[in-house]
Amino acid sequence: MQLHPSVTEEKMRRYAAATKILLMDVDGVLTDGHLYLVPGPNGKLVETKGFDSQDGIALRWLSWFNIRTGVISGRESPATAERASQVGMTWVFQGHIEKIPLFEQVCAEAQVDPREVAYVGDDLTDVVIMRRAGLSFATANARPEVKRCASAVTSAAGGAGAVREVVELILKAQGHWDGLLKKYEVNL
Repeated sequence: MQLHPSVTEEKMRRYAAATKILLMDVDGVLTDGHLYLVPGPNGKLVETKGFDSQDGIALRWLSWFNIRTGVISGRESPATAERASQVGMTWVFQGHIEKIPLFEQVCAEAQVDPREVAYVGDDLTDVVIMRRAGLSFATANARPEVKRCASAVTSAAGGAGAVREVVELILKAQGHWDGLLKKYEVNL
């Protein structure tokens, strides 16, 4: 992960330790951005997409430590709704290009300061939230303009472990990582 020049390791650790919510975009973040149109049972084309399994388990781990998650996506997709349910997301907003009101709604519902929210994005519509969240991450495949606005850029691309990378950073900063390794009998 590459930090923005204005973000120190200490600042990153401090904000990650205070994170209570992880929000993210979907296409280009939880997926590689490709959309697949396949025939449904009635012959009508249905949109689907691929999600990374390591991102999925990492999102489940966050719930174990009372860190809530959610997506704010400009597209509507049954695949997104199903994946969000599988990984236990609290918020699922689809079909919304204007994301600020939804970010504010999440903060109000959760009664958290925006600085206690981390956000992962990849495209221009994500920058407005990235500027309001305590921590912001751009995926390796993000637009160059988005990378310049992020607290850090992940080494992994969207749909290929970018979210997992962010989750591990948060869990380590909050002191949960070693216990998780121990649970899975991974030698420290």
